[in-house]
Amino acid sequence: MKHYYSATWDSIKTHRLPDWYDDYKFGIFIHWGIYSVPAYAPLTWELGEVDVDEQWFCNNPYAEWYFNSINVKRGPTYEHHLKTYGKDFAYRDFLPMWKAEKWQPTEWAKLFREIGAKYVVLTTKHHDGFCLFPSQYTYYHCLNYGPKRDIMGELTEAVRTEGLKMGAYYSGVIDWTFSSAPIFTESQNMSNACPTYAYADYAYNHCKELIDRYKPSILWNDIGWPKQGEHMLPSLFAYYYNQVEDAVLDNRWNDLWGDFAHKEYKQGEASRNKKWEMCRGLGLSFGYNQNETDDSLISVKKTDFIVG
Repeated sequence: MKHYYSATWDSIKTHRLPDWYDDYKFGIFIHWGIYSVPAYAPLTWELGEVDVDEQWFCNNPYAEWYFNSINVKRGPTYEHHLKTYGKDFAYRDFLPMWKAEKWQPTEWAKLFREIGAKYVVLTTKHHDGFCLFPSQYTYYHCLNYGPKRDIMGELTEAVRTEGLKMGAYYSGVIDWTFSSAPIFTESQNMSNACPTYAYADYAYNHCKELIDRYKPSILWNDIGWPKQGEHMLPSLFAYYYNQVEDAVLDNRWNDLWGDFAHKEYKQGEASRNKKWEMCRGLGLSFGYNQNETDDSLISVKKTDFIVG
């Protein structure tokens, strides 16, 4: 008999990690979006090697943070942007240039299976707020702009056709279309984030859409969740567990719950007491960075983690 979860923390915390996740050791993490057009970041440090403060954010090696890296108005990415595009070229001006004209989800999925991956996670909405899935709650998505295709839908179908699990990443607490204050310190990931109840509802409704439309085997929230919406998390989690039999949650929900823990590069801890995931890019960035060459990438021998 299927277990039914109610919208309480006591009920949510009875959830047990599905056997599939305990057994699947290697997954693919895909960061792809508007930021893949400028595709620029300096080659500085792995996360955890230096303090996550102004030094980090003004020299951010994550290409997917391009919006913030030009918004802080200092550092190598900002200087590159001024020189290459000019001070009046806004981040959104890259959107018409991201057409995904060489998008081949079937070939991607076949490659993932051939290299031994067992699951795939796509950034359905990164911090820039652009959605790689159609949504009734925003017009700012991939059916209306850029590729004008359901990126999440097409990849989900291709991945499952190859017998792999499909997951959805979602940027819960940061959305620069709602709050674009520059971030200079790690604490500002939360304090400068979207402060309204309206945004908390927006994020909640997006996650419900992802669950209803794609039934993701992993719901991977990033950084945190709006404080104004914490009281709704048991409802969201119960809905997810009840709708998706093989469901797995990461632990970036303000540390209130998660089926597994994580490390990101050198930040975080490995544990022998709880299932954990090593999360990193092939180089210093998750999103494509044109500065990274083969010499910048990890050895092919190090394939026992999720990569992006």
